[in-house]
Amino acid sequence: MDSPSSDEGTELTWLNVALAFGFIAFNVIFSYVFDLGVGVSLLVAATRCVVQLAIVGTLLQKVFETDNPWAVAGIAFLLNLMGTFEIVVNKSNKRHQNMASHFLFPSVLFSLLASTIPISIIGVRFAMSVTKFWEPAQYIPVVGMLCGSTINGVVVSITYILKELQENRDRVEMYLAFGASRSEACKPILVDALRIALTPTINQMSVLGIISIPGMMTGAILGGSSVERAAKLQMIIMFFLSASTALASICSAGYTISVVVDREHRIRQDRIYSKSLYNFSFSLTSWGLSALVGLSHKVRNSIRNAMRSLYKALVGGFAAKDNAVRGAREESGGLLERGLSYEDSPPLN
Repeated sequence: MDSPSSDEGTELTWLNVALAFGFIAFNVIFSYVFDLGVGVSLLVAATRCVVQLAIVGTLLQKVFETDNPWAVAGIAFLLNLMGTFEIVVNKSNKRHQNMASHFLFPSVLFSLLASTIPISIIGVRFAMSVTKFWEPAQYIPVVGMLCGSTINGVVVSITYILKELQENRDRVEMYLAFGASRSEACKPILVDALRIALTPTINQMSVLGIISIPGMMTGAILGGSSVERAAKLQMIIMFFLSASTALASICSAGYTISVVVDREHRIRQDRIYSKSLYNFSFSLTSWGLSALVGLSHKVRNSIRNAMRSLYKALVGGFAAKDNAVRGAREESGGLLERGLSYEDSPPLN
C-alpha cells in the first residue's frame, strides 16, 4: 500500500507554473471584456510573484544549506525592510512626514521589527518547542508569515488615523481646547483604528477549520505531516499573527499620532499629505511592460468589438423573430375582423 507521502518526490517544472498562469490570463481577459481596469495590475502582480518567489527560493536554499544564524537574521531583516517598502510605496495613500523619510522609513520599519522579531523568537522557541529557534526551515517561514499579515494591520491603522485627523479635525481640536492631552483627544480614533486593523485577523480565526482550510495547514499536509500536527501548527501560527498584528498596529498608530499632533497639542495638517500609489514598484517593470500594455489594449478592443457584434447579432435575430410573430398576429387579427381566414384572404398582386 502506498504511503501518504508517496507523491512527495513529484517534481514541479516551469511548465506547471505556465499552465497555472492560464488562470491569471483568464482574469486579464475578464478584466478587459468588462473594462475593470485591473488587467495590467494582475499581470504585474503575477510577474512579481514569479520573479520574487524564484529569487527567494534560490536564496533560501543557500541559507538552509549553510544553517548560519547570521544569515537567518539577515533574511529576517530583509523581509521586514521589503515589507516597509511595500507599505510606504505601494499600500498607503495617506502618509505622515516621517513615513517619507529616506532613512529606512524609521517609523514603519520599527513597528515591523518590534512586532515580528520578538514574537517569532519567543513563539518558535517555546510555543513550537524548537531549541535552535534560528533554524532556517522553522524560523524564516514564520517571520515571512508574520510580515505578510502585519502589513495589512499597519496600513489600515495609519490610513484610518490620518484620514480622521484630516477630515474630523474639529472634533479632536474641541477636545484639545477643553484641556485634553493629545493622547486623550485621539483615544477614540486610536481605538477605532486598532479595532479595524484587528478585525480581519479575528474573522479569519473564527472561520478556520469550519469554512476554510488555511494555506499553512494545507502545505503541511501536502508536505507529509499528519493532519493533527498540521492543525496544531496552524493554531500556533494564527496566535502569532494576531499578536504581531496588534503590536505593530499599536506601535505605528501611536507614533503616527505623536507626529501629527505635536507636543504643543496642535494638529499639524502640514505633516499629512496624500500621494498617489505607484502602480509599479520599479521603473524597469513599467518600461518592460509598456509594449505589453499597448498590445493588451488592442486585444481588449478586438474582444470588445467581437462581443458587441455577437450581441448585436443575437439582439437583431431575436428582434426579427419578434417582429415576424407580431406581424403574423396583426395579420391574423385583421382577417378575423373581416370574417375571413388565411384561405379566404385576397391574393397579393
